[in-house]
Amino acid sequence: MKVLVILAHPNIEKSIVNRKWIEELKKHSNITIHELYKQYPDEKIDIEKEQKLCEEHDRIVWQFPFYWYSSPPLLKKWQDEVLTHGWAYGSEGNKLHNKELILAVSTGSTKERYQAGGRNNYSMSELLKPFQATSNLIGTKFLPSFVFNGTYSSTDEEIQESAKAYVNYILARDIFE
Repeated sequence: MKVLVILAHPNIEKSIVNRKWIEELKKHSNITIHELYKQYPDEKIDIEKEQKLCEEHDRIVWQFPFYWYSSPPLLKKWQDEVLTHGWAYGSEGNKLHNKELILAVSTGSTKERYQAGGRNNYSMSELLKPFQATSNLIGTKFLPSFVFNGTYSSTDEEIQESAKAYVNYILARDIFE
């Protein structure tokens, strides 16, 4: 299985969790790491190149830090420009059908803050529903997200463990087992 990780982190050099995840991902030859902010510092996305990259992989991972209950802006722009009618959706838009989509998300706040009654009032599952709706529209199989909460208070050991767990998760043949 070929895995494409589309990383959308506007400041990866200062990231602790996402940078550690990328370091761990680089150890695996069947994972392609595609860093949007490095590839497109001018935000001028090569749509054909991006579509071809997606077509060449079986599983697509959108990796990002959780920003204002969504993704960083370049991933949203990528979705707006790459997931076009006639390619990703519509009567002839079937290029992503039957591919798998996973979100890999890091949050600064703890898991307890992302639940009913918590500071943010909603679970991560609820807050990530727009991504699931996108997956439904483009015909991908939306797999459970990999979420790492509490980056502000995590130890180096917890972050390293999360990196290994993340790689194992996205390489798993059947995530539902």
